[in-house]
Formats: sequence, structure tokens, C-alpha cells
Amino acid sequence: MKDKILVTGGTGYIGSHTVVELQNSGYEVVIVDNLSNSRADVVDNIAKVSGIRPAFEALDCLDYEGLDALFTKYKGIKGIIHFAASKAVGESVQKPLLYYRNNLVSLINLLELMPKHGVEGIIFSSSCTVYGQPDILPVTEEAPIKVAESPYGNTKQINEEIIRDYIKSGAPINAILLRYFNPIGAHPTALLGELPNGVPQNLIPFLTQTAIGIREKLSVFGDDYNTPDGSCIRDYINVVDLAKAHVVAMDRIMKQKQEEKVEVFNIGTGRGLSVLELIHAFEESTGVKLNYQIVGRRAGDIEQVWANPDRANNVLGWKAESTIEDTLRSAWAWQKKLREDGIQ
Repeated sequence: MKDKILVTGGTGYIGSHTVVELQNSGYEVVIVDNLSNSRADVVDNIAKVSGIRPAFEALDCLDYEGLDALFTKYKGIKGIIHFAASKAVGESVQKPLLYYRNNLVSLINLLELMPKHGVEGIIFSSSCTVYGQPDILPVTEEAPIKVAESPYGNTKQINEEIIRDYIKSGAPINAILLRYFNPIGAHPTALLGELPNGVPQNLIPFLTQTAIGIREKLSVFGDDYNTPDGSCIRDYINVVDLAKAHVVAMDRIMKQKQEEKVEVFNIGTGRGLSVLELIHAFEESTGVKLNYQIVGRRAGDIEQVWANPDRANNVLGWKAESTIEDTLRSAWAWQKKLREDGIQ
């Protein structure tokens, strides 16, 4: 058994897939989640997929005393992967203080408790939103950080700065910041996937809900962008590939292989796909026709962004391996499984 790792937000979409991959790699996992955007039975499905039931504590990372007690209860936690955060861009514009409190204070609590409990390193779940609309594509880790388009995006930037400043002050910890592009898909078992509360904010859950008849139609926001087909371009990465990036990053921290105390990696495929290309790929890979319509642009959307993943490929030894077709088929299998289980 490798080291003990705390995964905050571990019953969420990316968190649950990462717990499976950590356990598959021999890590012992403790999950903390307040279940504000996930379900407790996700832990059961993690156990079905990996054959190991992780420890689970229903706890909010804003609860400093609760976190302190958790580290005491599960002695020997060596690393943290911090997913727990509010993450809806639109909601963050409407409720900025909620986002600043949830996303900043939860990180500050964890960082403050790490030296006290001998935790060596943290992987922070960051985002390509920190780049805004990049001047040069594909975007590298050296690209300038742009003014955030939303309070959500701003919390990612500020949290990266908090981690850097804390480590620069002499805190005895290391950090890796993973800037994700657009995670999609589900586990190939169809036991884990994205299950948003209410109306989905992300493209793929809305797309699959439209395909299965929950939503009447899918809106494509704008076809007049400066792209080949006029729709926005993103870098869509399979969620299992993304989860595996966290495992190799944690290996790097635990084996003390970092060249610097804070390292940054883009986690993407290196390939940009437009929204319309993604829709057509879904139709071709599943045989399901989608009811979609072109509507006006949506405020805050950037035109196009995709990763240069060379640093992650070469330094971490990680590479996105899944095809877009397999990824979309996994998302559709997950949606059908939800229907079978009477969830949606």
C-alpha cells in the first residue's frame, strides 16, 4: 500500500474517477465531501469499480475544526488532492461572495493544517479559465494569466497565488497545479459519471439529456465566431485520462521528484474541437440524432482554447489516450444507465 491521500470533493465528477485511479495505483484514500453537488452512494460505486471502499467523511472544507479532527482521526495523510469547490460560472456571477468564501477559505483551511499534520504535498484542481482568450494557440503554461471572466475563474487564479505565496513564505509543503481543459465522458463501467444537480451547466450532460429526451433541445451558443464552422472550440479531455494525471502528479510529489516546489501542468489533449464537431461526433459514434439549434452568443464564452500538453507529456510522463468517439460513447452509456436506475 502506498501513502494515504485525502481527496476533497471526492464524490464529485472528477473526484470520484480520481479516487478509483488512486486506489488502482495502491494509494489509500480518504474522501471528504459536503455532498452539495454529489451523492453519498457514489462511494458504493467507487467500491464496485475498484474493489476497495475508500473512507468517507461528510464534511465541509469550510469547517476548520472538522478538518483538523479529520487529520487527527486519519493519521498519516501524506498528500491532498483538492477538488472541493463551487464551479458554475453563471452562478458565480450571481453569487460572488458564496464563491469567494467556498473556494478560497476551503483552500486556506487545508494549507494551514498541512504542516501541523505532516502533510507533504497538495495537488490543486485549477483550470484553463486562468488563460482567458489566449494570444497564442495552443496555450502553454507560460501563457499570461488574463483578467478572469467570472468570480469562479478568479477564484482559480487567486488560489494559485495563495499556494505560491504560502510556499514562498517557507511553508514545508510542495504543490502541483493542474490546469484542466474540458473534462467529458464517464467511466467505461458506466458506474461513475457526471450527475449535475438541476439543469446542467456543462455541454455534455445537457447534450446526453437532450439525446435521451429529458431536455427538448440543445442550444449552440453562437455560430459567428472566427472559427472554421463559427462555433466555439475547446479541448475535450476524457475524465479517466484526467484522473490518471492526478495519480502521476501525486507520485511525483510523494517521490520528491519535483524540480520546483510549485509546478504547473496543462492537462488536455492538444486538439481543439468545435461545439458543432462534437455534436456530429456524438451522432456518428452513438447513432443518435440530436435536436439542437443555433442561438445567440453567451456572455463570458471565449472563442477558442486548446492545450499544448507537451510539458505534462514529457515531464509527468502522462498523455491523453482516449478517442473522442470512445469518450462520447461512455457519456451516452452513463446517461442510459441513469435512466435504467431511475435517476434521470
